[in-house]
Amino acid sequence: MKIDGKKNTFHYDSEYWGNENEFNLPGGETEFDDQETKLPTYWSTSFSKICLGMKIDRKTNFIVIENKANSLYSLIGDGQYRATSLGRTKWKTLIGSEASLQRYCNEEGFNAASTSNDRSKVRIGILANNQNNCNTFNSVIGFGTPGKKPGDSTCGNVARRGPDNGDKNIKAMGYILVQ
Repeated sequence: MKIDGKKNTFHYDSEYWGNENEFNLPGGETEFDDQETKLPTYWSTSFSKICLGMKIDRKTNFIVIENKANSLYSLIGDGQYRATSLGRTKWKTLIGSEASLQRYCNEEGFNAASTSNDRSKVRIGILANNQNNCNTFNSVIGFGTPGKKPGDSTCGNVARRGPDNGDKNIKAMGYILVQ
């Protein structure tokens, strides 16, 4: 998959996360550019590693999640939360020195979401809060964020209400690869 954080194609509630429909198949042949795409590999390829990349300006940073699954669809499509354990420092490397998260909770993984509907959620990534609870997240780094407020990123870093490196709304071009 390739996700443009400036667009709403793959926001958290997009039907593409929960179905077996491709999007812009030719975009899968153009490597690390800015063409969004969802390939049939989303639902048909088993893997043991997920490589996540975010391109901001002309710099791309990658991280790897070791996780065996039948497909990305099997991890994401049902909307169930599945934890990862990379830690906030590793997630912040996707953004680089401008990354910002609130200091508490740090819930990470697949389909991470607040119990409050109007707060942050993410298909793949990390959520953090300015209070020591996981109910009202105000910051996120990841892929498939809600983009609720006009202009908010759907892939990248959104942080408000006292995050560790200031308020942010960083839109990234995201790459999700499996091996």
